[in-house]
Amino acid sequence: MTEKHCTEQSPGKRWTPDPASPLPLHRQISNYLMDKISSGAWPPGMRLAPQRELCRQLGVNRSTVVTALGQLSALGLIEGRRGGGTRVADVRAAAGGAVSSADAVRTDLLQVPSAGSWNAYVEEGVHYPNLPTVQDINRLEYEQGLIRLGTGEPAPELLPGSAMTRVLAELSRQTLPPLSYEEPLGSAGLRRAVSRELEKNGIQADSDSILITSGALQGLQLIAVGLLPRGSTILLEKPSYLYSIHAFQSAGVKFSGLPMDEQGLQMDGLAREARRSKAAMLYSIPSFHNPTGVLMDAKRRQELMEVTGQLGLPILEDGAYQELWLDTPPPPPLKALDREGRVLHLGTLSKAASPGLRIGWIVGPEPVVRRLADIKMQTDYGASSLSQLAAARWLEGGYHEEHLQLLRARLRQRRDAVLHLLQRHFTGLAAWNVPAGGFYIWLSLDKPVPLRTLFRMAHKTGLLLNTGDLYDRGDSRHLRLSYVYASPAELELGLPLLAGLIRKLQQAGV
Repeated sequence: MTEKHCTEQSPGKRWTPDPASPLPLHRQISNYLMDKISSGAWPPGMRLAPQRELCRQLGVNRSTVVTALGQLSALGLIEGRRGGGTRVADVRAAAGGAVSSADAVRTDLLQVPSAGSWNAYVEEGVHYPNLPTVQDINRLEYEQGLIRLGTGEPAPELLPGSAMTRVLAELSRQTLPPLSYEEPLGSAGLRRAVSRELEKNGIQADSDSILITSGALQGLQLIAVGLLPRGSTILLEKPSYLYSIHAFQSAGVKFSGLPMDEQGLQMDGLAREARRSKAAMLYSIPSFHNPTGVLMDAKRRQELMEVTGQLGLPILEDGAYQELWLDTPPPPPLKALDREGRVLHLGTLSKAASPGLRIGWIVGPEPVVRRLADIKMQTDYGASSLSQLAAARWLEGGYHEEHLQLLRARLRQRRDAVLHLLQRHFTGLAAWNVPAGGFYIWLSLDKPVPLRTLFRMAHKTGLLLNTGDLYDRGDSRHLRLSYVYASPAELELGLPLLAGLIRKLQQAGV
């Protein structure tokens, strides 16, 4: 097996020192790491996190970590590989299958059943691991004290905690149906509620045309594996959120990026590229695009429908931010313009109401949603029955519309505050858009900088960034700024710090 992807592993449950132990810190740490190896939690070949990262995770200085690792190395439990970091050694192979009596610890480890080639399996699985920076972000989002300047979810104080509590209380007073599996398309009651919600945006879809998913991300995964053959190509905006996840690439689907302007996806060259690449589908986020925040105007939407109609090209429309307008409602979704059944529409409650409910939906022709429902049943037997009950009540009870009105006002205040801070601290350093909705401002630096270096520097300073190379691999001058997670006080502190780091990198000419 060839080594495609290596992920650095962390100790998992956080180690804490035992003040009552007579052992020095380095011995406590080495014992903790040996437990990981002896239990099989860290199989042979697994790569350890770098020393700096281990220091951060364990809360000790580097010399303590170096001493602890030195003990493991002396026992032959870990080994350094040039260009491959430090990995767990295959103790059994090193001993030639014989049990040594030289060291009791080593003897115990040799009794652990061989983990086979788990490391190779991890690296050869068909689903690609997240990008390294995405892995870092997913881990660091739970680190206390970081100011999260790019996080794409509402801050806890923006979520409708009290309203959702009332919804759950109402459910508790009812005689609930058995929490058994739902039908393949999802709860009939929730699908009817979603149908009525979609109608507000001009989408006519009865419940048989709607599939309930465990968030919109699952919808993307189902479409990737259920509708597109390996080796096919999808067109998409560049940059795009889809570049930051591997649902389609893991299914053997290729991307062909198309440029954008202030009105959205540019039409020049779309037909030519669709024919050249024999594109199977076009993916678009027309309303408050992720990561740029661009809103595709009504004229461009109509033109897109006409061009793709002439090509017979299906469209996957991501409507995650459609209802999060701040100034005026956006034009109707592409699905509302669809008279041929060419558009699949993705929606979700995660962006406005509750990421934790894990409720999304796919709207499309009945044969398509039935095909995707069959795959979903093979995957998880349906989204949570309890979450679907809560979501249906949330929509039917008018809670959603009431919350949206409050949320829009609060997001408008946050957006305007960030725009003011950018004017104060980034003038002459970068340009930016003024989003009419959604979560994001696309910061365009006047001069390129090494974004991975900026990410690391920002982390040391207490900032967590979403850099532009997550959404366009060749990018070196953009950042996705979010005004929905960090508090106003954190933004007041964090944005000037970020401006200082960017100036430092640009002046150094790194």
